[in-house]
Amino acid sequence: MNPKLASLFDEPEKAYLQPHELNALSQLVSSLPDRINLYRRLRNEELTLMQAVADALQQKFAQESEDKLKRSLQNGMLMVRYAAMAMLTDDVEIVVKRLEPWLPEMIEAYDTRAIDQALYQLIREQFVSRFTPAQMTLLAPGLDAAQQFITPPSAANDDDDAEITSETLVSLF
Repeated sequence: MNPKLASLFDEPEKAYLQPHELNALSQLVSSLPDRINLYRRLRNEELTLMQAVADALQQKFAQESEDKLKRSLQNGMLMVRYAAMAMLTDDVEIVVKRLEPWLPEMIEAYDTRAIDQALYQLIREQFVSRFTPAQMTLLAPGLDAAQQFITPPSAANDDDDAEITSETLVSLF
């Protein structure tokens, strides 16, 4: 269950829900039919969506092995499914909890980062061409959460290439 929604029901014996809590609940409930319809559509169109993505990916990475492309496509399907579940439940943490333990390591182990990044872009393009802006607003948080696991590690290590001077050495101590 969505943690925001679950927290609303944590302690009903203490007090009624406050107006801002009722508004949050109302927004969640009122958007549920749209979320369910979009989830159904994603489920029903997954094959055609991913086939279009697979064809484009194969053209773009014709030199790569079929195994690498297949592995990336399987990971892409999982990203889409987790993003869809996050959208349905309005809980982006589902994506993080499900992908973080294994996806970054798989990308490193099989050296598929470039393929996965292109795959993500192709999936995003397919979504933008198939879904309305309102539907994309619902899907975007889950997709964005998945993207963080396929992009290169943050630029935190960009300073590694900096010139070493006596000042930088002194600042380390």
